[in-house]
Amino acid sequence: MDDTRNLIDEYKGLPNEQVFAALEKKRLPLEIAIENVEHDFNIGSIVRTANSFNVKKVHIIGRKKYNRRGAMCTDKYLEIIHHPNLADFIKSQTGRELVAIENNTERAQPLDSKKFQKDTTLIFGSEGDGISAELLAASDDVRFIESFGSTRSVNVGVAAGIAMYEFARQIVL
Repeated sequence: MDDTRNLIDEYKGLPNEQVFAALEKKRLPLEIAIENVEHDFNIGSIVRTANSFNVKKVHIIGRKKYNRRGAMCTDKYLEIIHHPNLADFIKSQTGRELVAIENNTERAQPLDSKKFQKDTTLIFGSEGDGISAELLAASDDVRFIESFGSTRSVNVGVAAGIAMYEFARQIVL
């Protein structure tokens, strides 16, 4: 029987638990937080990308439900933690640098000039309202992704992929 899961060959034929355990041994120290993202598919897309970069954890702050189809079952291979409120999330982040990816604040600096710390959590918000003022205030740093066309930002799922790659490029590659 062929294994039709979207896995690299190394993990084909293994039960989900064994895939999770194998990935656990080589996770990046990066964590991802998603706050107030309104489109379920965007959360699923971010989860799928987080799996691709083998991040340590994904935190979903607020509404728990998301479109798992966008994640393409990759949520089975990484730890996803739901925080019903912001205070619960903040408590879980002791010793980590919180870096918000947000373009709608004067505090934001370009992502390309960021020097990441090893234990970092990247924070993403909704495309409409962005990251809450409360979470921005709790963030150690705020960065934006430069835009070269007529639109001022990219989709939050795309932004997450760009930011995760930049972290991996600096810390791993």
